[in-house]
Amino acid sequence: MDYIPNIVFALLLTAGIGFFIRNIKKLSRNIKLGKDVDVSDNKSVRWKNMAKIALGQTKMVVRPIPGILHIIVYLGFIIINIEVLEIIIDGVFGTHRIFAPLGRGYNFLIGSFEILALLVIVAIAMFWLRRNIIKIKRFLKPEMEGWPKKDGNMILYIELVLMFLFLTMNGADYQLQQLHAEHYTVAGAFPVSQFIAQFFDGMAVSTLILIERTCWWLHIIGILCFLNYLYYSKHLHILLAFPNTYYGNLKPKGQFRNLEAVTKEVKLMMDPSVDPFAAAAEDAPIPEKFGASDVMDLSWVQLLNAYTCTECGRCTSECPANQTGKMLSPRKIMMDTRDRLEEVGKNIDSNKGTFVTDGKQLLDSYITKEELWACTSCNACVEACPVSIDPLSIIMDMRQYLVMEQSAAPSDLNNMMGNIENNGAPWPFNQMDRLNWKTES
Repeated sequence: MDYIPNIVFALLLTAGIGFFIRNIKKLSRNIKLGKDVDVSDNKSVRWKNMAKIALGQTKMVVRPIPGILHIIVYLGFIIINIEVLEIIIDGVFGTHRIFAPLGRGYNFLIGSFEILALLVIVAIAMFWLRRNIIKIKRFLKPEMEGWPKKDGNMILYIELVLMFLFLTMNGADYQLQQLHAEHYTVAGAFPVSQFIAQFFDGMAVSTLILIERTCWWLHIIGILCFLNYLYYSKHLHILLAFPNTYYGNLKPKGQFRNLEAVTKEVKLMMDPSVDPFAAAAEDAPIPEKFGASDVMDLSWVQLLNAYTCTECGRCTSECPANQTGKMLSPRKIMMDTRDRLEEVGKNIDSNKGTFVTDGKQLLDSYITKEELWACTSCNACVEACPVSIDPLSIIMDMRQYLVMEQSAAPSDLNNMMGNIENNGAPWPFNQMDRLNWKTES
């Protein structure tokens, strides 16, 4: 009977990790639906970007208040969960505070965890106020209604509960230590939970053990649930921010990717030694589709971008098109891409690993032409993103599809391109008549 809690804990841990691995496999499968792209260049620069942006969070503190609050929550939550290792060892082997023999080092760790837990609680309260009371404008956009709004608040509630469970567990443990209860040897420093322990004065040892054990179990169950909730939440960026910043675009902003097939054709046209009437080489690569109309037409890096989106709205708040009331929201572009990718993934799951056409696509079913053509391609959204997401690349690929596959560019743009083709300039004047204005009186 003494081993039943250990067996239950082992089964719970196995199930939690098992579900997490299943979700990661599904995530990896969906991202790999994208086209292959070579991002093996400049490894030293990529590692530096990952360390600076994902780990150092240098782009978060551009806006100091939310940036500092985010760093507190991020560091606090990650560092505090170092104690999860101790919980796992204690749960499997039936020990209690296995690292207690570290002495002063253990006191420092527990004390640091508690101070960070308190700071996390304060930061979470500030975040909740910003979202629900102050109502920061970027959290009130149309794409943030429904699940995205609930998800943002739910994460705050989960983190808040986990921090309170941690401190309450320590408070009960501290009180048991003072009563010299069996197995509760004096270990750790409790600068915050010692005040919680005051509420336990006069309680029986059995009651204190029940409180401590209940918080202990709920804390580890909450962490395992949170781990598996990540896949369905915007907080997936906790895991994906690191690879996303590593694989971020290193080209100068404003330098667009040219289609290889079109580039070769233009070079041939400009080569005076090439026979203009020669047949195309048999091995010449012909793209199946120009641009992108659905998620499978995008690269796997762009799909990784979609899953990494934090839904913070910094991109949309900086977008000049959105500021002037147009439909475009770079955040919505990423959220729509992720939602469509999830829909495609479920389609594959329900059809035994094969995608069956569902009559939908990213273009029109999720993202409208009006949104795409509202973009000024200024790169403000790319510059603003704290985790190196590139909404503009998706917009340009979809524009490319509209122009080259459907000839569906706005009339003004079609007129301009026609003039360039016929007259060598954007204006509707013959080259011979271009300087007539000089002779007019």
